Amino acid sequence: MKILVLGAGVVGTAAAFYLSRDGHDVTVVERHPAAARGTSYSNAGLVSPGDATAWASPAALKTFIKSLYTPDLGIKVRLGLDPYFYAWSFRFLFQCTNARMRINTEAKLRLALYSRLCINEISTETGIGYDKRARGIMYFFRSQESLDHGARMYGFLAEHGLDIEVVDRFRMAELEPGLAAARGSIAGAVYSPMDQTGDSRMFVEALAAYAEQKLGAKFMFDTTVEDLIVEGDRVTGVKTSAGRLDADAVVIAMGPESGLLGRRNGIDLPVYPVKGYTATVTMDDPSKGPTMGGVDEDRMVAYSRLGDRLRMASTAEFTGFDRSHKPSDFKRMFETGQELFPGAFDRAKAEVWSGLRPMMPGSVPVIGPARYKGLYLDTGHGHVGWTMACGSGKFLADLVAGRKPDIDPTGLVYKG
Repeated sequence: MKILVLGAGVVGTAAAFYLSRDGHDVTVVERHPAAARGTSYSNAGLVSPGDATAWASPAALKTFIKSLYTPDLGIKVRLGLDPYFYAWSFRFLFQCTNARMRINTEAKLRLALYSRLCINEISTETGIGYDKRARGIMYFFRSQESLDHGARMYGFLAEHGLDIEVVDRFRMAELEPGLAAARGSIAGAVYSPMDQTGDSRMFVEALAAYAEQKLGAKFMFDTTVEDLIVEGDRVTGVKTSAGRLDADAVVIAMGPESGLLGRRNGIDLPVYPVKGYTATVTMDDPSKGPTMGGVDEDRMVAYSRLGDRLRMASTAEFTGFDRSHKPSDFKRMFETGQELFPGAFDRAKAEVWSGLRPMMPGSVPVIGPARYKGLYLDTGHGHVGWTMACGSGKFLADLVAGRKPDIDPTGLVYKG
């Protein structure tokens, strides 16, 4: 089949790789001048099944409401005139029960564990390097109360296949010497040895090159998707800034813009952008930095060791499609990084960035056929797109081919 994949981030590029490997004639359409220049350009760097707990939960609802009047939180909400935000929030509200949280978390974890295997298989098959570290991730807590709550949450993940170890501050520092200096301010942690880290931009750039050079995929950069071409009950192509492109099938993998394209074509696709901030800095003294990835769960700051670089990420900000940033947006992130790893880096040398995560109300991506014949979705991966992208790409390719997916599809296949 002739297939158009809309979007050359990690999700779209992974889908293009698997579809091309299946023998399809694949063209990827991307508005940026290169692959991984949107959401996939810079993230926390965590390939983290341990981060599969759904955002929508009773606790998240309380934090969401508190963020309306407390500015110094990891979640920030700017109320505006966007009616779609209020519609999305209403649907988010209905996902914030314990029952829905467990259902959504189990689906995310199932895909995340599978995707970690897919990432590693791709790396082995293609020889792609991306500053990978397979040392695990340390999820740590600053109070005994938050540690006890976190241990219960991670216990649910452990019941569904995640290998974890709940550790005190001394065992934490033994596993992660980089946190020794901050040990006194940390109550304990949950260590997930199955998790790993790596640079998503490096991975996507190399995977796009491999798909193009070895599998025959084509990439159209600097090309904006304007609309779907629908004839009767079938999608037959896409209108773009470069003209009409015909196809037998179209895959929407446009990150936060997926919802906009979906709504224009009557598709119920509640993807909403959630802004996050990152900083990347080459460490002056790598021996004082972390040896694995980590998450400060109370401050909502995540980090990865990417070669001799430190990547930090924080904040979930609901502010529409605004991608701007200012120095104050990174203040708490840098303060936390310098407290955790004193002397490791100079914040003045950091590259700062902000981007938009494509969030579904229940935190679970949507994959598979939608409304029109020949139309497929692979979007809504939220803050764990890097973690779940390769698994969802393989899952999608199986659906397109009519094969039985490797994992249980419950909760993952689009139902519009």
